[in-house]
Amino acid sequence: MRFVLNGCFAAAIHYAVYCCCQFFLEVNVSYAIGYLVSFVVNYFTTTYFTFRKQPSWRHFIGFCGSHGVNLLLHVLLFWCMMQLGVNRFIAPFIVMGIAMIIQFLILRVVYRK
Repeated sequence: MRFVLNGCFAAAIHYAVYCCCQFFLEVNVSYAIGYLVSFVVNYFTTTYFTFRKQPSWRHFIGFCGSHGVNLLLHVLLFWCMMQLGVNRFIAPFIVMGIAMIIQFLILRVVYRK
């Protein structure tokens, strides 16, 4: 449940930054910037709130690796949504829903001893 709450919080940050950046940047660049901002917040909230651990290099490296996979998944899925003609304000919700499930599975491995 904590992972879902944290994921929703990170997704809200991502979406808010994405929407704000669209006023002056291209849609794909806006999406990437939103992702990066939410990444920073998400690392700390995942570490402290979701898994109740202290930050460490091992967690940080694992988190970055899992988010590398997640970022590629986001870019690919978002591009597919744009190609399919999905509304640019709805597409992020679909992408984030799919990516959140995969991200949880990866991070469970990272934060286990």
